Amino acid sequence: MKKKLIAASVVAGLALTLGGVAGASAHDRGMGGKGQGLATILDGLKTKGTLTQAQVDAINKALADARATADANREAKRAEHIKVITDVLGIDAATLKSRLDAGDSLAKIAGAKKDALIAAMVAFETKEIDAAVTAGKLTAAQATTMKANLKDRVTAHVEATPGQGKGPRDFGGPMGSKGPKDFMGKGRGGH
Repeated sequence: MKKKLIAASVVAGLALTLGGVAGASAHDRGMGGKGQGLATILDGLKTKGTLTQAQVDAINKALADARATADANREAKRAEHIKVITDVLGIDAATLKSRLDAGDSLAKIAGAKKDALIAAMVAFETKEIDAAVTAGKLTAAQATTMKANLKDRVTAHVEATPGQGKGPRDFGGPMGSKGPKDFMGKGRGGH
């Protein structure tokens, strides 16, 4: 019973200390490889008898499941974002991708629809921020801060050409991308 309580405390402590899956991944990269930092910690706890192999396996499975869920959610959000852009512009995702790959900015692709695109993207980001508040992921104060100058940030993003920092190729929205891929699934800086 005591070992189960200790194991539960260790798992909770790891989750809090590492800040969830994103924190665990960042920690692991700092330790020389994906999963290596956490694996070292878990192996040490297993060696000390704090955790059993079954508990280590359960933790690793829970982390892998959480990563898979986070990846699926990120892909779904990216698809929603692409849909907003393609719906306003009246083009498909393949056309959008090829135009961005050719070096066109979203403003150039949008042409006369630039203002409509900016408005749609601001509305989308506002909805995302409001959903994060409802889900308890952001406070109202944080949301207000994020919404400040949102139109200016979206406009700058729309006008940026690929390769100019926070331009279309590394699209994470005005809130910023936290992941390694842009909205079309490419790594930063890659085509």
